[in-house]
Amino acid sequence: MIRDTIKAAQISAMKAGEKDRLAAVRLILAKIKDRDIELRTASQQPDDDALVVEVLQKMVKQRRESIALYEQGGRAELAAVEAAELAVIEEFLPAQMTEAETSAAIEAIKAELGASTVKDMGRVMATLKERHGPQLDMSKASGLVKAALA
Repeated sequence: MIRDTIKAAQISAMKAGEKDRLAAVRLILAKIKDRDIELRTASQQPDDDALVVEVLQKMVKQRRESIALYEQGGRAELAAVEAAELAVIEEFLPAQMTEAETSAAIEAIKAELGASTVKDMGRVMATLKERHGPQLDMSKASGLVKAALA
């Protein structure tokens, strides 16, 4: 399980004295715990790995946005801190699909569902997320689906 891998990384970072890595791993664990608390009252609990991947993907997206904003603002030192956190977070994500693999998956789903117009985008996106959610950046996939259905 990804959660166990993250906890093991926390322990190894402590033992190695890697303060920056330890801070990033603790941040990940804190976000996962926050999500666990949010879901306590939920009627349906998602798979643990799916929950962790969802949290990690959200964190990656936030870091990328922050890096872009810091670079626009001329704050290279803050962008470097965010980039270091991003590298640690991405270590725990499953391997992401390439753009070619994503396009192939979209075409297969499009053919299977008989989707041909942008009106079918919701169905295609739902099926894509269900089958390949952890391996995809859904914001990038959304643009590819829109282009495939246009």
